[in-house]
Amino acid sequence: MSIQLSSLLLLLAAAVLTVVLCRHLKLPAMLGYLLVGLLIGPHALGFIASSNEATHLAEYGVVFLMFTLGLEFNLARLNAMRHIVFGLGLMQVMAMLLTTMLICFWAGLDWKVGLALGGVLSMSSTAMASKLLADRNELHSPHGQNAIGILLFQDLAVVPFLIMIPVLGLPGSELLVALGLAALKIIVVLMVLLYFGQKLMRPWFNMVARQHSSELFMLNLLLVTLGIAWMTELAGLSLALGAFLAGMLIAETDFRYQVEDDVRPFRDLLLGLFFVTVGMNLDYSVLLAQWWRVLLVLALLGPGKILMIAALSRLFGSTPGSAWRTGFTIGQGGEFAFVMLALASKSALLPEDILQTTVAGIVLSMLITPFLIQHSDKLVLRLARSEWMNLAASLHQVAVLGMQQHGHVILCGYGRSGQSLARILNQEGIDFFALDLDPDMVREASAAGDSVVYGDAAKREVLIAAGLMRASAIVVTYSETHSAMRILEIVHAIRPELPIVIRTQDDTDIDQLKNAGATEVVAEIMEGSLMLASHTLMLLGVPLNKVVHRVREVREARYQLLRGFYRGVSEDADDSDRPQPRLHTIYLSNDAAAVGQHLGELKLENLHIEVRSVRRRNMLPTQPDASFELQAGDTLVILGESDNLAAAEIRLLQGH
Repeated sequence: MSIQLSSLLLLLAAAVLTVVLCRHLKLPAMLGYLLVGLLIGPHALGFIASSNEATHLAEYGVVFLMFTLGLEFNLARLNAMRHIVFGLGLMQVMAMLLTTMLICFWAGLDWKVGLALGGVLSMSSTAMASKLLADRNELHSPHGQNAIGILLFQDLAVVPFLIMIPVLGLPGSELLVALGLAALKIIVVLMVLLYFGQKLMRPWFNMVARQHSSELFMLNLLLVTLGIAWMTELAGLSLALGAFLAGMLIAETDFRYQVEDDVRPFRDLLLGLFFVTVGMNLDYSVLLAQWWRVLLVLALLGPGKILMIAALSRLFGSTPGSAWRTGFTIGQGGEFAFVMLALASKSALLPEDILQTTVAGIVLSMLITPFLIQHSDKLVLRLARSEWMNLAASLHQVAVLGMQQHGHVILCGYGRSGQSLARILNQEGIDFFALDLDPDMVREASAAGDSVVYGDAAKREVLIAAGLMRASAIVVTYSETHSAMRILEIVHAIRPELPIVIRTQDDTDIDQLKNAGATEVVAEIMEGSLMLASHTLMLLGVPLNKVVHRVREVREARYQLLRGFYRGVSEDADDSDRPQPRLHTIYLSNDAAAVGQHLGELKLENLHIEVRSVRRRNMLPTQPDASFELQAGDTLVILGESDNLAAAEIRLLQGH
């Protein structure tokens, strides 16, 4: 029976609402799709009956997932991380495989079931782990590198499992023949596709691209991807394996990034449908009858897998803290586990009750992971005593260098933006102190003489050690809202008057960041568009002074602190010998004289001082009028010359 339009609309509505909720809660969209399937499937509310057509359509989501995995397959990256990938990654998969097989042997199950389940449970969620590491700015940390290396090997291990699982259900006499035949087929297919495919793929895509038709390019992409997947299926292998090979071939062409962008909508939509069908197939009656098996799978994926990965990480030289963090990051089940379970279900390899309990355990482990990682720092400090010593040593290193600084700018992040800002600060003779989590970059920058240390700027102790109490400003140079919000929270609690400038990718989170106390938020897209406009106007013959004037107008309208700042300044005048107005921040404590007064009563204009902005907790920065009543905890940003600024500060704080 095909899917009715009403059922499809219900499915789409439920998926949209649930995914919006997951994004609001900072959870992966994958969990939203699984929850939709759990709720509206035939074993729960029964809004949608199980459909073969839906299942077949969802299989193409797996095809495009494997295709994008092939696109990202990078031999150079594998070679650079070979110690972790083929050492730690191989040991993790083998250890989980052997452990599961031993448990299945003890439970009286066939070794084939143990092998399939071991492969399923050895997988972790690449999408979830990489996103959570990126959100926490930990991709370049030691545990981040360990996690990425293990995930790379898991991605490679999917390929032999895709070959083995479909034939494991055969009788013993036929199994070895089937495995040997499958291995021979994959060798032949690999030789044919990689030898002839590499010779044909580049000129073929060049010919299609020369037609300058996006529709033709997309049709060709679908033809190549599904065509190679169909060829591997004809050879007795899986569609997913063929899609992986197609991705590998296209990754060697000049069109890799274009292809990745074009295929993403298909992959995300169909993969979402795949996870919905996984949830729909979960039978609650089986779960209630076999709840102890669900707990066993969850224990094996949770504490068991975390302990195993942590122990192996220690064996490969990681510190106790880094080892535990690696375990917490990838101690869950993964999306490829569902792909392998779907193959095992087709070949009748796994009994229905084991299949259901395994799916439930994986789903629960993925639901728990974001909350586990959120509290991982506290857990690591409890589990690894040496972490206190390492933290103290790290803070000591930060504090030793930070003690040498006074009136400096703390740079949170020392990537390209941070380094560019540091060069400008150096030219102006302004000291800076940078914190970053990329150990290689920190080592190179320190060797070059820059004031850069390894440290997480989103941690209270690190910011204090970096001289927060003596700093003149903080700049968050990386575009990560979650970390920036944490920094704002820490700084507001300790030094609410300290100016904080934050970089973002676009305008999405500007109000949220300003509400939390950011002095200014700079959006990259905004500044990039200004530079595009400047160059375009100059190429069209618009005079330079007019171009500069237009850019200033836009910036004044966009950035509150710059409004009116340029008045009376000409592009050709040299005012270097005249006193220049500057911005200054003043924090009003409980005993400040200005608390409870209206701004007009202070007569700051008599001191030639202009109040540019008032920052107040849970209120967007505003440019106040004379009737604005000041409160304790307000931070005023005022504009004027140095002597006048000093007089205004005395009047605001002491009332003189």
